[in-house]
Amino acid sequence: MSGDIRVVVADDQALLRGSFRVLIENEPGLTVVGEAATGREAVDVAAREHPDVVLMDVRMPEMDGIEATRRICGSPDMSGTHVLILTMFDLDAYVYDALRAGAGGFLLKDTPPADLLTGVRVVASGEGLLAPSVTRRLIEEFARGPEREPRPPNHALERAGITDRERQVLTLIARGLTNSEIAERLRLSVPTVKTHVSHLLTKLDSRDRAQLVILAYETGLVSAGSR
Repeated sequence: MSGDIRVVVADDQALLRGSFRVLIENEPGLTVVGEAATGREAVDVAAREHPDVVLMDVRMPEMDGIEATRRICGSPDMSGTHVLILTMFDLDAYVYDALRAGAGGFLLKDTPPADLLTGVRVVASGEGLLAPSVTRRLIEEFARGPEREPRPPNHALERAGITDRERQVLTLIARGLTNSEIAERLRLSVPTVKTHVSHLLTKLDSRDRAQLVILAYETGLVSAGSR
């Protein structure tokens, strides 16, 4: 069906790939259009099939999931493809780098099947899969990790024309709040919050909410431990 969410499954373990394929293809509205056993294959299959979502393992031979994510998300020809990272550990040292490379979120490999299917749908919509607890762990990892790149100056948000209200929304996104929770906190309607989020994505040239979270911390708008 043309309306199905098209998925590529990338994992070096054939058993896991097969399990994910069966799970996804038994879910109405989802279909698997390709598989990959290496990061390089994932890039090639994504370039050929233009899926909505690539379910990407972090550690694979030839090219790891981070570099594969960077190539997929950095290609103008694959601008409609979102990457959902799979990892064994919620504090995997590679997760932060994968999000910076353009991934829309991540899930643990032992995530309940229903949650994985929901995650595929969420990432396909461009919402970004970052629950509050996940956001907190990512920020803790970022705060104590080694220096990766110089922080952009705080006035980067001003240069982008971010309004005071948009700053408020971005701050709450960075703390892991959903649109409904942001609407309640700021006493706005959900459609209004969605409009602000859309403006933020456009002004800050971000693919999804995951990228907004990373940018909010790297520009110093919020910091680890802030509330």
